[in-house]
Amino acid sequence: MTEQMKMDGGKNGGPVECLGMTFASDDARREHFQKLLAEKLQDPVFRAQEGFPKGTDDAILTMSDPPYYTACPNPWLAEFVTQYGRPYDPAEKYSREPMAIDVSEGKTDPIYKAHSYHTKVPHLAIVPSILHYTEPGDIVLDGFSGSGMTGVAAQWCGTAPSTYRHKIEMEWKKAGNSLPKWGPRRVVLNDLSPAATFIGANYNLPFDVDDFAKAGKQLLLDVEREIGWMYETLHSDGKTKGRIEFTVWSEIFTCPECAGEVNFVAEALDENKSVRSVFPCPHCGSELTKKTLERREENKVDSATGATVVFTKRAPSLICYKVDGVRYEKQPDEADFERLKKIENLPFPKGVPTDRMMHAPDTRQNWGDKWRAGSASFSHVHHLFLSRPQQVIGHLWLSASSNNDPRTRMMLLWFVEQAIWGMTMLARYVPTHFSQVNQYLNGVYYLSSQHAECSPWYILDGKLKRLGKAFSEYKTYSNSAAITTGTTTSLPLLDRSIDYIFTDPPFGDNLAYSELNFLLEAFHGVVTDQAPEAVMSKAQSKGLVDYHHLMKSCFAEYYRVLKPGRWMTVVFSNTKASVWNSLQTALQEAGFVVANVSALDKKQGSFNAVTTAVAVKQDLAISVYKPDEALERRFEKQVGVESVWDFIESHLRQLPVAKQRLATLEYIVERDPRILFDRMVAWFVRHNAPVPLSSQEFQEGLRNRFLERDGMTFLPEQVAEYDRKRAQTEQAPQMELFVSDERSAIDWLTDFLKKRPSTYQELNPEFMTQLGAGWKKHEMRPELSALLEDNFLRFDGNGDVPSQIHSYLSTNFKDLRGLEKEDPRLKAKARDRWFVPDPNKAKDLEQKRERLLLKEFEAYKAATKRQMKESRLEVLRAGFKTAWGAKDYKTIISIAEKLPDETLQEDEKLLLWYDQALTRTEADA
Repeated sequence: MTEQMKMDGGKNGGPVECLGMTFASDDARREHFQKLLAEKLQDPVFRAQEGFPKGTDDAILTMSDPPYYTACPNPWLAEFVTQYGRPYDPAEKYSREPMAIDVSEGKTDPIYKAHSYHTKVPHLAIVPSILHYTEPGDIVLDGFSGSGMTGVAAQWCGTAPSTYRHKIEMEWKKAGNSLPKWGPRRVVLNDLSPAATFIGANYNLPFDVDDFAKAGKQLLLDVEREIGWMYETLHSDGKTKGRIEFTVWSEIFTCPECAGEVNFVAEALDENKSVRSVFPCPHCGSELTKKTLERREENKVDSATGATVVFTKRAPSLICYKVDGVRYEKQPDEADFERLKKIENLPFPKGVPTDRMMHAPDTRQNWGDKWRAGSASFSHVHHLFLSRPQQVIGHLWLSASSNNDPRTRMMLLWFVEQAIWGMTMLARYVPTHFSQVNQYLNGVYYLSSQHAECSPWYILDGKLKRLGKAFSEYKTYSNSAAITTGTTTSLPLLDRSIDYIFTDPPFGDNLAYSELNFLLEAFHGVVTDQAPEAVMSKAQSKGLVDYHHLMKSCFAEYYRVLKPGRWMTVVFSNTKASVWNSLQTALQEAGFVVANVSALDKKQGSFNAVTTAVAVKQDLAISVYKPDEALERRFEKQVGVESVWDFIESHLRQLPVAKQRLATLEYIVERDPRILFDRMVAWFVRHNAPVPLSSQEFQEGLRNRFLERDGMTFLPEQVAEYDRKRAQTEQAPQMELFVSDERSAIDWLTDFLKKRPSTYQELNPEFMTQLGAGWKKHEMRPELSALLEDNFLRFDGNGDVPSQIHSYLSTNFKDLRGLEKEDPRLKAKARDRWFVPDPNKAKDLEQKRERLLLKEFEAYKAATKRQMKESRLEVLRAGFKTAWGAKDYKTIISIAEKLPDETLQEDEKLLLWYDQALTRTEADA
C-alpha cells in the first residue's frame, strides 16, 4: 500500500499530504482549501456552471470538505486524477472480457444499511467488477453515484476481510479465472444532488469513529435533557412516568350518513390490528369503507409563516411507551393532550426549513411527480412534521451543526438526516410490524391515514450503535476519493483520464430524485438544479426524447474521460421497452460498443431479454467498452468492407469466450451473427458512414472469415478454449427466441426449419403459438405464407431431396433411413416441406425481399400520419438504411414524424437511424 493511500480513521494529527502538498494537520489542509473554495464561489462564471446547486456560499461551504468533497462542482477534480492516477499510455497492455455482476449480495451488510437511499446497488455487488476491470490505484468513476456505493466498493477492495477475499478467490478459481489483485482503487463520485453527494462523502472520507460515537451519544443526551419531557406519559398507575416510543395518529373523517367524526385508527382496526374493509360508524352504525369517508379539515395558523392554512385533521389514538424496559400501550389521557397542546404553542424551531416544496403551487393541488394523489395535501417542508417532531428535529439539526470538529459535524448531520423522513407524517403506522422505524413508502411523498410519530431515541439509539460498529470494521483511505456535485453532462475531468466506470443512472420516470431529495436538501440549504436532471418528468416537462438526449450527453462525457480500450458497466432497471431502447441507443451514439448484457444475478439474459422490448423485467448489467484508438485510426483510412471485418475482429476479442453456470454452458448472445450485424451497423452509423454490406452478405462473410460453434461466432484462437469447455458439458448452450415483430418471426422460423423442415400444415400451429402478447403494438402481423415465400425455399418434389430435408427425415423416421436423395418414398415425404436456403440462394432471396421492402417504403413516403398507425418494421428498417446510405436524412425524419411514438421508441435500430439523421441535419444547418 502506498503512503498516499494509508489507512486513516481521522486520528492522524501530524502532517498530511494532499494533492502533492504537505500540511501541518488535516485542519490546516481544510482551512486552506475552504478559503480557496470561498473565493471560487464569489466568481459568477464558476457559479454559472450547468448543474450548479441552488444555495448560499455559507451553506455550500458548511456541507463541503475540499478538495475531497464539494457540494458544488469540484474545482480540484482534474488535479486529483492527475496527481493520483496514471496518464493514458497507448503502449500499456490491457485486456479484459466483460463480467456479469451478482447483485444478490450485500443488501444486509451493515455498511450498505448505514444510510438509506431511494435506490442503490450494494457495494459487495460492485466489488467483483472493480477487481476484474482494474488494478490497485486505478481511478474508478461513477457519475450517478447516489449514496456512494461505488466508492465504498473501491475502498473495500483494500479493506475486505479475509473471509470475503477467500470466498471471491474460490469462485474465481472455480471459474478458471486468475485471482484478483487486492488493494484499494481511487474513486471519483459525482451526482447532481447535494443530498446524495453528502451521503457519499461521509461514506468515503476518513473520520474518527470514536469521536463520532461519543458526539452522537452526547447529542442524544442533550436532546433528552432539553426536550425529554415532550415524550413522557403516565403509566396506568397514574404515578410512574414512562417514555414514549411512538404515538399513533389517525386522520379524522366524517360519516357520509350522519356527519359524525370517525377516528380511522379507533374504528377501522380490528382486535388483531388489521384494517377492516367494512366497519360501523360509531355514531349511527352505518356501514363504512375507506372510500365512502370524507376527510375532516380544519383551519390552523401556520406557526412558521403566520398564515392560516387548511390541514387534514389528525388526532393521537394510541401511545406505545416503556417503563423499566417493558413495553406498554395506552390511549392518550388528559395529561397527554395537555402536553401536546403545550408543545403546539411553543415558538417555531429555528432548525426546521420552511421552504416551499419543489413545484408546489400556491393552491393545495398536485405538485411535482411524486406527490401521491389521494393523500393529504401539503405545500411546505415544515408541513410534513407535527408540532412535537418539529421541535425535536430542529433541536437535533442545530445541535449537530454546532459541533466544533468539521468532520465529526458532517457525520453528526449525516446521522440526524436518517431521522428526518422517519419523523415526518410520511411515516406510516404498520400495526402488523413490531418496529415502526422508517415505515414510509419509498419513492413517493405519501401521507397515510395512520401515522407513527416516533421519538428520536426510538429511531436513533440503535442506529448510533450500529453505525459505530459498522464503521469501526470498515476503514477508509486518505486521498482515495474525490466527490463533486454537478451534472454528468459536464465533468471537470481531463480527456482519457479514467480507468473504469461503474454507473447506475436514472431510468426514465422510475424515480424523481430531485423531488425526493428536496426534503433533506432543504435542511442543508443547498438544493438540486433540476435543469440537467436526466429523467422523464411531467412536472419538468421532460419526455422520453429529453431523457434520451440528456443520457446521450452523459454517455458522451463518459466516453470522453474514459481511457481507450477500457470498460464501463451500466446497471439498468426499467420495465419499459422504450426506455431500454433509448438507453442502448444513447450508449452506441456516444461511441461505446455493447459487449454483454446480463441479468444481475449472473443469469445470462435470453436472446429476447437483451434484444427486444418485452423482457426488460429484471435488473441488467450492460458491459460496454471504448474502442482503442488504433481501430478508430484504421477506420478513418479505410471505410468500406475491410472496415467491417476489422471492427468485428476487434469486437470478438472483447467478448467472453465461454460463460458457464454450474455445469451448463450459456449462450453468449453478443456472439450471435444477428447481434454482431447490429453492432456493426451501429458502429458505421455512429461514424456517419454508409453500411457497406447487407445482412446476408455480412452473414456470408462471417462464415468465410471466422469459426462457428453452437450458433456463435469465434476467432480461430478462441475456439480451442470454447471447445475445451464444451467438451466438459453434456448439452450445447441453447438460444431462446421470442417473436415480437417480423424480424424475430423470421429468426424463429429460421431456427425452427433448420432443425425441422416442415410443411405449412405442420408449421402453422407451432408458429401461431409464438404470436402471443409480446407482439409490438404498432407492428403489422405478417401472414406465415408471406414470410415463407419471401425468406425460405419449398421442395416441390422435383429433383433430389435437399440435404437439409434428407438429413432430418432419415434421422427422425425409421422407414426412411438409408434411402438415397432421389428415392420416391423420400421425395414423397419431403414434398412441400419448407427449409432454410443455402447461402448462395439466400443471397438472391434477400435481394428480392429488399426490393419488395423498398417498394413498400415508397408508399410510406406518401402515406399520412393516420395511415401509419400500423407499419412493418422491416420496411422501415430497410428504408431508413437505404436513405442513410444516400444521406437522405430528410426522408428518415419525415417518415419518423408520421409514426406513433411507440414504433420509434421501442425499436433500437429505427431510433438510432432517426436520432443520427436529426444530428446530421442540425450539423448541416
